[in-house]
Formats: sequence, C-alpha cells, structure tokens
Amino acid sequence: MDLREIADRLEIIDLLGRYARAVDSGHWHLLDDVFTPDAVIDYRAAGGIRGTRAEVTTWLADVLSGWPGRLHLIGSVTITFDGTAPEGRDEAAVSAAFTDTLAPSREMVTAGTAGLLRGGGWYHHRVCRTPDGWRSHELVEEQSWRTITG
Repeated sequence: MDLREIADRLEIIDLLGRYARAVDSGHWHLLDDVFTPDAVIDYRAAGGIRGTRAEVTTWLADVLSGWPGRLHLIGSVTITFDGTAPEGRDEAAVSAAFTDTLAPSREMVTAGTAGLLRGGGWYHHRVCRTPDGWRSHELVEEQSWRTITG
C-alpha cells in the first residue's frame, strides 16, 4: 500500500465519521460535505425512502426529530478501489458495519423506555474523488436487525 492509498483510505473513513456526526447532531448541512449533489441515498431496507441528497436530508430532519438522542457507531470498514484512473482510485466501493441507537430524549432513560430504537447493519457506499475530496454518490443501507421498546 503506497502513501496515497493510505491517505485515501483515511479520508474515506473520515467521510463515514462525518456522515454519522451529521445525522446524530442534526446538523443537516454537514451532509453536503459527505454526499455529492447528485447522490442517491436508499434507506428502504430500514423502512425509509430512496431519494436525492436534498430529498433524503429533508426526510431525515423530519423523521429523526422524534429521536433527539441519536448515536451511530461505524466500523469494520472495507474499501475496494475500482475506478478508471491510472492509479485505480477515482472510485471505490465501501461497506461499513453500523449500530445505531435512537432515543426519545437526550436525558437518561431506562432501557425499557417506550420509543427506544436500536438497530444495525451495513452501509454500502459508492464513493468518488472530487475536487473537494472523497464524497459518496450512492448509499444503500442494509438493515440486519432492529428492536424497539413499546
């Protein structure tokens, strides 16, 4: 692995962290630094929508307002560079395991609190190098499990 590939991998992993930070903080404008303007985001496996960055950002802001306490943990990242540049790094397929917790409050709640939602699965991104760095132009969520307290 050369230094450029190491730098690319670190930047892509940082991209995943920025995604989680944007969703968990509700600072939706931060998604502009995660996704390309023409990105397609697909949350249908988790009961959500498939749409453009703008459509999904509006949807997330609305749906997640009911869970002000949010935390995504992302790990087990695999990155496969498969672009068309001579270095082969203009595009990459990225898969990352995640778990998330959505809480009806930012205050301490008991584990049995109604509306506490937990889940996990895989985020599958297609990322590309842009003048502003690596950005996702496609995200497909693969839901593996989900629990909710009544």
